[in-house]
Amino acid sequence: MKCLATRRPGPSMTSMAREREERRLQQRTNPKGTISVGIDATDLFDRYEEEYEDVSSGGFPQIEINKMHISQSIEAPLTATDTAILSGSLSTQNGNGGGSINFALRRVTSAKGWGELEFGAGDLQGPLFGVKLFRNLTPRCFVTTNCALQFSSRGIRPGLTTVLARNLDKNTVGYLQWRWGIQSAMNTSIVRDTKTSHFTVALQLGIPHSFALISYQHKFQDDDQTRVKGSLKAGFFGTVVEYGAERKISRHSVLGAAVSIGIPQGVSLKVKLNRASQTYFFPIHLTDQLLPSAVFYATVGPLVVYFAMHRLVIKPYLRAQKERELEKQRESTATDILQKKQEAEAAVRLMQESVRRIVEAEESRMGLIIVNAWYGKFVNDKSKKSEKAKVIDVTVPLQCLVKDSKLILTEASKAGLPGFYDPCVGEEKSLKVLYQFRGVLHQVMALDGEALRIPKQSHRIDTDG
Repeated sequence: MKCLATRRPGPSMTSMAREREERRLQQRTNPKGTISVGIDATDLFDRYEEEYEDVSSGGFPQIEINKMHISQSIEAPLTATDTAILSGSLSTQNGNGGGSINFALRRVTSAKGWGELEFGAGDLQGPLFGVKLFRNLTPRCFVTTNCALQFSSRGIRPGLTTVLARNLDKNTVGYLQWRWGIQSAMNTSIVRDTKTSHFTVALQLGIPHSFALISYQHKFQDDDQTRVKGSLKAGFFGTVVEYGAERKISRHSVLGAAVSIGIPQGVSLKVKLNRASQTYFFPIHLTDQLLPSAVFYATVGPLVVYFAMHRLVIKPYLRAQKERELEKQRESTATDILQKKQEAEAAVRLMQESVRRIVEAEESRMGLIIVNAWYGKFVNDKSKKSEKAKVIDVTVPLQCLVKDSKLILTEASKAGLPGFYDPCVGEEKSLKVLYQFRGVLHQVMALDGEALRIPKQSHRIDTDG
């Protein structure tokens, strides 16, 4: 008699279908937004001398917002090849502000290219008309051209930007850019992006800005997707050194901070939060001079604040959020889990006779005997006392899978095996097996989605001494 191998249906897909629909809608409209708030905190380090007593500050440093910028864009697919793009922005600096609105219509002309018409208007720069073209020249080379006419009280200001790019290898792209009109320049850059690093080197010759740039970013292979970066930019208007880091703090949020040290720009701290497709940017200008104290506080301050917030706010919030999601998932799948449990218990009862014969055959040849096997969530010594192990006994169904003194499990969730079910939905699970082979005890623990092959010499329990 063969072991029962009934495949049971998966959990309820209602919530997953809703999430997929929301994700599909977001991908179709592709909303993007940016909020930038510039903060002038130079009074923290560059205080006026005491002779300026007519300026009443109350003894506290004056920190003020000196500029703001808000922009938003959304895409609306019209047909399979046409897309309308609507965007707008508002900005203010030192009491003077303005805004603009743009409308673009993009058409995919072929598999190799697309074109875009853009119309815009604003209270500061006047009407705008632009044309953008993209074309793949070869499988490894493409070109982008952007032509624009800006109408203002001083006349028509034309502009042209052309970018030629080529894939130099699997991870490296080279760019050549020519810009004519407003701030004419020629720029060449090489960008190398791999799984563990991102490297950029660029050189620009232009009016009025000419500079050389080198930038490196290291990507750590951890769950938080931590990245550290540094860059050096030198040109006619000074030199800027920048270093910083960014880290994923939740499923859709990435927090980053960078310190910018330049001559004659001074010292600035830049804090950025990416939340899904929204970006919040806070450049904080600390001092116009190169003060060691400003560099120290700009470097250490964000680290102290982050670790304090991570321990006191972020981790408790994520833990509570995960518990709510798990509880909601358990409630929605409770009936299904109960049904699967009953099916698994029925399958185990049907396996008993087959398992008895398998054990007798394995004992006769001193083969593979599953002494004990558990599947689910295990609690180690470091876990909180309030946590409880959620495991089920899978000794019988696992012994039923033994063939010729071997047991092979593929890279898939063990919950789908005959006689198994998920005892802790949404939580990390493992399979722990105590088995005997050639009269010697062995033990192994494997993650839920990890492949497992036994027996192995490395699983042997050392009984010496």
